[in-house]
Amino acid sequence: MASRVATAVRQAATLARLSSAKPSPQSANLIQRRGLAGAAGHGPPRVNVWEDPMSPSKWKEEHFVIVSLSGWGLLFFGGYKFFTRGKKDKEEGLKPSLASVNDKKYRVKFFAWMSWWLYKLAEASH
Repeated sequence: MASRVATAVRQAATLARLSSAKPSPQSANLIQRRGLAGAAGHGPPRVNVWEDPMSPSKWKEEHFVIVSLSGWGLLFFGGYKFFTRGKKDKEEGLKPSLASVNDKKYRVKFFAWMSWWLYKLAEASH
């Protein structure tokens, strides 16, 4: 019985100390900290895409997502346009004009450039 009373008195004293206006060194251990909530100063500093366009590992996360999704969109749309062009009616019977020959040359250059850029992007992110 005496030990229960002593325990209750100790708990009341501890509660009174914790609820007092001035914090004691023991109550400082009980204050909850935010931990890594801010994470300021961890890792390399992030930069905008336009400040260092050839280093995707340094980009801000939201910029990397926007550029990646734009690149994939361009790749799929360009591939769609490339492979569906020329599937028109064959009734015309006209020879291809000089403009269509130049257009094919630029499409090949564009896809070569796009594949090089995606390769560099993948290489830098690993």
